[in-house]
Amino acid sequence: MDYGESVETAACREAQEEVGLAVELIEQFHVYSAPDRDPRQHTLSVVFIATATGEPQSADDAKSVGIFRAWELPQSLCFDHDQILQDYWRYRHHGIRPLLSAPPHP
Repeated sequence: MDYGESVETAACREAQEEVGLAVELIEQFHVYSAPDRDPRQHTLSVVFIATATGEPQSADDAKSVGIFRAWELPQSLCFDHDQILQDYWRYRHHGIRPLLSAPPHP
């Protein structure tokens, strides 16, 4: 997300820049923010459910792109992206959203 940019605008821009897809956001799914989810630094991801148009192609930071069935996902997804996809499939098939983490007590 760039300074002064909404997360919704950033999500659409990133989809276009990273994989060449125009997306229409449907709903915000979940925020992933565990301090250890990216070993390089503390990052957070705001995940949206969206529809997309276009032909996916890797660009910018995306090393590669593919379309996979849920049971054929690659084994080497980065960071916690496998957990994000598992959470999405649980929501899609059972209507169960990921639990919110409780903040630590001081």
